Order: sequence, then structure tokens, then C-alpha cells
Amino acid sequence: MAPGIVDPPQTAPTSDFAKASVGPKEAFIGGPQVFNKTAEEQGTEKQPPATHPKYLPVWDADTIYPPLEPFTHYEHGKDADPMSPELFHEATSVTELTPSTGSEVRGIQLSALTKQGKDQLALFTAQRKVVVFRDQDLADLPIREALDFGSYFGRLHIHPTSGAPKGYPEVHLVHRGADDNTAMGLLKSRTNTVTWHSDVTYENQPPGTSFLYVLDTPTAGGDTLFSNQAEAYNRLSPEFQKRLHGLRALHSGHEQAQNSKSRGSIVRREPVTSVHPVIRTHPATGEKAIYVNPQFTRHIVGYKQEESDFLLKFLYDHIALGQDFQARVKWAPRTVVVWDNRVTAHSATLDWANGQRRHLARITPQAERPTETSFEAHPEKGSELTENLVNGKNGVAT
Repeated sequence: MAPGIVDPPQTAPTSDFAKASVGPKEAFIGGPQVFNKTAEEQGTEKQPPATHPKYLPVWDADTIYPPLEPFTHYEHGKDADPMSPELFHEATSVTELTPSTGSEVRGIQLSALTKQGKDQLALFTAQRKVVVFRDQDLADLPIREALDFGSYFGRLHIHPTSGAPKGYPEVHLVHRGADDNTAMGLLKSRTNTVTWHSDVTYENQPPGTSFLYVLDTPTAGGDTLFSNQAEAYNRLSPEFQKRLHGLRALHSGHEQAQNSKSRGSIVRREPVTSVHPVIRTHPATGEKAIYVNPQFTRHIVGYKQEESDFLLKFLYDHIALGQDFQARVKWAPRTVVVWDNRVTAHSATLDWANGQRRHLARITPQAERPTETSFEAHPEKGSELTENLVNGKNGVAT
């Protein structure tokens, strides 16, 4: 029986915003038309069998889920000891990926964390935006145990269009096998494969602390890029920040659903739209972050099309070009990446050779409805990194 979860479906926008061709991210996912079950289970000359066959995708077209119901999210990061003693008790190393964004942790096992350790994980992830954990057992656990771990951080989201392991619709799968050339079509109309987005922002309560773990990965390539949306906000002038406050943007899932249908895939729930603040505030850290993305954001509410396009293009370019507030995650066996979807954007990179499987699983706890706190001008104070750069403390490296 389908769980009763979601917002009432909203009518698709009828303006030109809804007519735009959106959905290149789906090129990384493939679909039932290109999935070769026999090749995945038994292997081919190009690749061995799937390392985790229990995670191979099925597309259940018969089960339709009702709209998601609102729920009260509890933010565990607010309970955390900021020194994170339980989280790092057995850590052998904690290193920064970049000064502003991302950390890599070795020596701890996520599945063995105590309640206090999970609270501290939520806070540390919000602070560092993305955290890479190596040598993890999450993929080896029974799927139900992995989901139970993830559900501590929020109600688990069921993706409306993706394949999932049989019997576990809460797992979102990213899968490309040896015979799946779907992604190559993206380069016929684009010069690169970067598709910045935050996950399912069209939901009324989009995800917060999110988990992605590798099942099979190419020997090289297929990295995931992350952008720090809080630092992106900090880099803006106080006057520009002030003008963004109070703005709201429409986020739509209709185009993703249509894209899925056009690829012969599924739509398990009627698509929705939601309106969110352009600048949202994180409930545990109090940080403000830019909350728009080219995958799902359609327009600024109350703006004319040209005005909205102009502002959104600036914000998208600001996010994409800010390599000094981005991090790049290289996948390796037994890697789990945790990020806070409220204050980051991310993108896969399509740069590995055909013939190598890329297979990942995502557990996606939902969080609170995005909210905005009042603007407070701090012209002399941004993030620590921004302050150091402005004051010349770090120097300039080339």
C-alpha cells in the first residue's frame, strides 16, 4: 500500500516559463528503455556483474503515490554539541576539501553512530556543506537498515520519476550501465555536462541532510561537484543581498515528469510546484543561502519574464563560476557523501568512458519548508573566508 505523503498538486504554470526545455540532469539517469537486466546481473565483456544487485533499479509503473502531506520536521542539528565529540571520537583524520566547503573524514562508521553522533553529523554537515566518508558499510547493510539510518534525519522522500530497488521506493538510484549511451545525447546540444541543482526543490518541504553512496564507479571520472550557496550569498554586496530578501521564486517538477514520460519512464506522483524564498535561512546555523537553481527554478514571483531571466542568470552564473566556494568529490568504493541540500547545489560530471557502470544510491530525508529571516546588514562581516580574502590574510595563490 502506498504511504500517504505530500502537497496537493498545483496546476502547471501556463506562462512561457513552463514551456522551456528543462531536464538535462535526467540524461545521467537513463531509464527502463536502456536498462539491460541480464547484463547487469551476469556481466558482459565490458563490465563485471553489478557489485550490489539488490540495488539494481526497477520502474514500478503500477504504483501511484498520493500527494505528499505536510509534516513537522525536527532539526537534529540544533541539539548537537558543536565540538562533535561523539561524531569524531574514533576519527583517524578530518581534512578540508577546500577552506570554505567540504571535509573528508576517515576512521568512523556512520552506521554505528549514537543519537548524539547523528545530531553532530547533521550540524557538521550544515557547517561544512558536504562531508565525504570513506570505508563505509552502508551499501553492505540490508536496505531497510540503511533507510532506518537515514530516517533519523527526516521523513524519507520518494522520488516521483526514478527507478528504485524492488520493494524500496525511498531509495533514489542513479544508474548508467555499459549499454546505456543516453547521456551522450546531452553533448549534442551542449558544450559541457554540468547541471547545477539542489534536489527536488519543487517539493513544499525539500530535502535537508542527504546521503549518496557508491555501489559501482568508473575507474576515473564521474565526480560530483558541490557549490556552497551560503558562501555564494556572503560574496554579494550588502545592497544586493538586501534586494534579494523578500523575493520568492517558483520551483516546478512538471518538466521533470514530462521528461521522464518522454524517455518511456515512470511518474509515480503527480508533479507539483512550490514557491520558496530566494534567500533561505538554515535552522541550525542561522546562515543565509541562495536558494535557486537552473534545474527546477522557473521564475521570480512578481517579475516580468525578462526581469526574472536577467536576475536568475546572474545568480546561476555566480554559483557556477564561484570555484573558490566549490568542492569536487572523487568517488571510490565504500564512499558515502553527506551534504545539506538546503545550502548547497551539486552536479555530476559526465566524463567517463562508455563501458563502465556508474551506480549510486541516495537516501533523501525531507526537511522544513524553506523560510527566510529578516535581512541584517553586516558590511564589515561575511564568512570567515570572505573576511580573510578581503583583509588579505590568505594572500592570493595562482
